[in-house]
Amino acid sequence: MSDFPQDIYTEPRADVDTLANLGPLRGLAGIWQGTRGLDVKPKAEGAKKQAYVERIELQPIDPQTNGPQLLYGLRYHTHVTKPEQVKTYHDQVGYWLWEPATGTVIHTLTIPRGQTVLAMGQTTADAKTFSLRATREAGQISDIPFLAHAFKTVEFTIDVTINDDGTWSYDEDTVLDIQGQSELFHHRDRNTLTKLAEPTPNPLAGQQG
Repeated sequence: MSDFPQDIYTEPRADVDTLANLGPLRGLAGIWQGTRGLDVKPKAEGAKKQAYVERIELQPIDPQTNGPQLLYGLRYHTHVTKPEQVKTYHDQVGYWLWEPATGTVIHTLTIPRGQTVLAMGQTTADAKTFSLRATREAGQISDIPFLAHAFKTVEFTIDVTINDDGTWSYDEDTVLDIQGQSELFHHRDRNTLTKLAEPTPNPLAGQQG
């Protein structure tokens, strides 16, 4: 027996002002930079630590509906380089979504190495910290055959903290089943982001007089 309504078609009335309805995601909206990122990644000789510089743009989108389900969200692009380098170290796009009716935060990510992840978690609208999780077992992680063979991601978690000084931080743990290794590897990434610019209102809100 599911908790979903029998009427799967009727859409609710949405507030066009996404920024006012983002719940715990409101503190992420805008353009950000983090200069002290730390990546712990797998290499043949073992774990390697790498510093990184990151720029994230998170902009509000118009409200989204799946029949009766209502979502407010941010579209994002993350670009990462090594300090004092121009070459891209990591690139990522996706959405942060908030479902007010159920207190659910959804994080989708896609990277240009052939992988997608859908992480979810429960929290409150005024939360300053929240955690999301995705597992391969639940079908929330998908990648191309080589990655599934050599560097299979079995679990992904992200912890987000909205800091009192206006910054926000994340701590990610990507758990890998690496070919030839008997133990799972914890690929860790963490950073603190400082705001560079305010977000642009979503299109529907921008049309309001």
